[in-house]
Amino acid sequence: AESKRLMEQAQVPLVPGYHGADQDPALLQREADRIGYPVLIKASAGGGGKGMRAVDKAEDFAAALDSCKREAINSFGDDAVLVEKYVQRPRHIEIQVFGDTHGNCVYLFERDCSVQRRHQKVLEEAPAPGMTPELRARMGEAAVAAARAVNYVGAGTVEFIVEQPGGYDAPEQMKFYFMEMNTRLQVEHPVTEAITGLDLVEWQLRVASGEPLPLKQEDLRIHGHAIEARICAENPDNNFLPATGALNVYALPECVTFERGAVRVDSGVRQGDAISPFYDSMVAKLIVHGDTREQALARLDEALAQTHIVGLATNVQFLRRVARTDSFAQAKLDTALIPREQAVLFHQEPVGLPLAAAAAVAQTLLNE
Repeated sequence: AESKRLMEQAQVPLVPGYHGADQDPALLQREADRIGYPVLIKASAGGGGKGMRAVDKAEDFAAALDSCKREAINSFGDDAVLVEKYVQRPRHIEIQVFGDTHGNCVYLFERDCSVQRRHQKVLEEAPAPGMTPELRARMGEAAVAAARAVNYVGAGTVEFIVEQPGGYDAPEQMKFYFMEMNTRLQVEHPVTEAITGLDLVEWQLRVASGEPLPLKQEDLRIHGHAIEARICAENPDNNFLPATGALNVYALPECVTFERGAVRVDSGVRQGDAISPFYDSMVAKLIVHGDTREQALARLDEALAQTHIVGLATNVQFLRRVARTDSFAQAKLDTALIPREQAVLFHQEPVGLPLAAAAAVAQTLLNE
């Protein structure tokens, strides 16, 4: 809520909403009625989809508010909420920004993080499909304005919710609104590194040691297309329930380092390690880069096919199915992509024991 007040002063576009300190339920109900339904109730101190409820009509608001506040106080120790317009067919597009101690600030283009489950990212890509040069410049300049408003130093991400009033094939009609700023280097930063050819961790170290940014805005270019898949220990068919157990087999594709790296793996575990319930379910990130989005998609499918994890449930096959959906392949992107494609994503027929046994024998013979 405080960040939105700052962004309003910096003239960064905001989703219509109420971000005030007065938390009287009657006032919040009136504000929701003023904004117009559907609205989104969000915990002010929230993140990761916790303390968030969509409300379609006025008579449902009070119950949703109570539920949201209970989850907010349990998760964050603070039950303050904000109320915003619920954007229809939204895309989640974020801008990588970088500032230094010499007053310089640049944007390193955008990432599309619309493919989500439970408001958490599944696939990220850069650049965002369908982005026009004009919209990229406006979003980039707004992100820099947001960073300058707080005298930001280092790597950060300004996240926008993007409305598509003209549908998936009318990018010129897209409208963007500030959502939040993440004051850190994010999980999905490798796709930005892939398309810019830059090492953002090196930039962080240089900025932290007092150096100016290595490049100016006019020196930055986009090269090709990159996609990142988050490999998680979870069961997609059981509402993405986190999985625990030993990594009896943990074989990921070999990194292929071309000029900018066609395949990259960032992993925090090794074969034989145990996945406990005490940490985030993500065990690795698989990043691919290609000259075009189509080439990157093909490399992603091939790399996921070479990923073999035995000992606990993972989302590897789910990721392959998501990347193969018509919605993702044709870049018809919004945050409802997974529920929209659920018929081809969940509870798919398993291969069966005879075929699985035959495949295991064949793989053993091949290895020998």
